[in-house]
Amino acid sequence: MVRIIPMASTIRPSLSSLRLPLLRCSSLSYHNPSRRLALLHLGSAVPQLQFFGLKAAKLLRGEGNGMGMATAGNAAQASTAATQENVLEWVKKDKRRMLHVVYRVGDLDKTIKFYTECLGMKLLRKRDIPEERYTNAFLGYGPEDSHFVIELTYNYGVDKYDIGAGFGHFGIAVEDVAKTVELIKAKGGKVTREPGPVKGGSTVIAFVEDFDGYKFELLERGPTPEPLCQVMLRVGDLDRSINFYEKAFGMELLRTRDNPEYKYTIAMLGYGPEDKNVVLELTYNYGVTEYEKGNAYAQIAIGTDDVYRTAEAVKLVGGKITREPGPLPGINTKITACLDPDGWKTVFVDNVDFLKELE
Repeated sequence: MVRIIPMASTIRPSLSSLRLPLLRCSSLSYHNPSRRLALLHLGSAVPQLQFFGLKAAKLLRGEGNGMGMATAGNAAQASTAATQENVLEWVKKDKRRMLHVVYRVGDLDKTIKFYTECLGMKLLRKRDIPEERYTNAFLGYGPEDSHFVIELTYNYGVDKYDIGAGFGHFGIAVEDVAKTVELIKAKGGKVTREPGPVKGGSTVIAFVEDFDGYKFELLERGPTPEPLCQVMLRVGDLDRSINFYEKAFGMELLRTRDNPEYKYTIAMLGYGPEDKNVVLELTYNYGVTEYEKGNAYAQIAIGTDDVYRTAEAVKLVGGKITREPGPLPGINTKITACLDPDGWKTVFVDNVDFLKELE
């Protein structure tokens, strides 16, 4: 089993003045009108105190020293704290899986050809939404109900996007990095880092770019159930981000690694071992607290058993809900969308509804 050792990440601020109008991502990009949050029916139990006599009656009415009001207030606070703890404990037990990553491309057919012929992906499905002027294509290494996949979005007439400096790369596990790189070169792909051992380690890696400038790290290792294995994003406060993804998203911190020589630290988080599951790689560059995100990368979608409780947990940990939980008009798939402390977007999708949508 080969351990993934990411190469040093550098800030590549590919900023441009491109500013486009509202762009579609997919039905799960959720530019639909928000519905009101269906509130959780979480009762608060106030301890029942038995008092006798006039003094007790005054206490219950809040007379005298105000003990009745204080007792009720303390009980309410305790109940609220217990409710919050229950929600966060539920997050750890929720059945979650990273479903897909969504981003925009300027030439859908050209991108599909590159991903299938050079990166070995399969075109799983494609859908055109002419009334909203966009098309989606789903690609990956296995069925959507069991694998992490890519959702490409092409907006009619838009052929260029600003990737920004915050997005890092996607990771793909391959059995022979050198052979994959030669194939990519033959197909006209761009290699930005030739095959070779990662600095400070032995894992063979390489970096390539697609036609829109999205970077892919190729990691050499044996057969794996999840070849599309990483999404790397840059963050401004690593400890803050780890706390958020652990508590609000229920992810496990798999490992961290500090690289003082190159002035960056990484953290790997996910829902299982990184040799068998896709992981989120967060990168903190020393002294950099904010990044330009551009308009190309969109979001990650994660499955959950309850979008309502998920939204509650996100709020408790300080995340921002950008779409209140509820069903999408037309398809009735329940979703909720949120932003992490750095503004990276995630959409949570009801597990049962997601499978129905695939059918």
